[in-house]
Amino acid sequence: MPAGKICYLEIPTDNVEVSANFYAQVFDWKIRVRGDGERAFDDATGTVSGAWVLGRPPAREPGMLVYVMVESIDATLSTVSKAGGQTVTPRTELDPSGQAFATFRDPSGNVVGLYQDR
Repeated sequence: MPAGKICYLEIPTDNVEVSANFYAQVFDWKIRVRGDGERAFDDATGTVSGAWVLGRPPAREPGMLVYVMVESIDATLSTVSKAGGQTVTPRTELDPSGQAFATFRDPSGNVVGLYQDR
């Protein structure tokens, strides 16, 4: 793997099962059980993995903000809402070509970004 590549995320939660179901539904992340028995995930590309962390406060205010690439921000925000999240920043066009971003809050309160390319 190339040095400098983002490879692992820890997502604060107060309920691992709720968070795992949310991210699987919204982004089609593959949920698995690690060797230590904890729930973990692999992103839709299979190149970034991570886990949910109990006892850590959620990232309610963006500091370092992670953006997830999506095909359609509108469709993703609809799924976010149905899965128990809420829109924070609605779809915002970056230019006329179709690039856009948005942010949402997951069921644990973490703010996450969405990015849509042309």
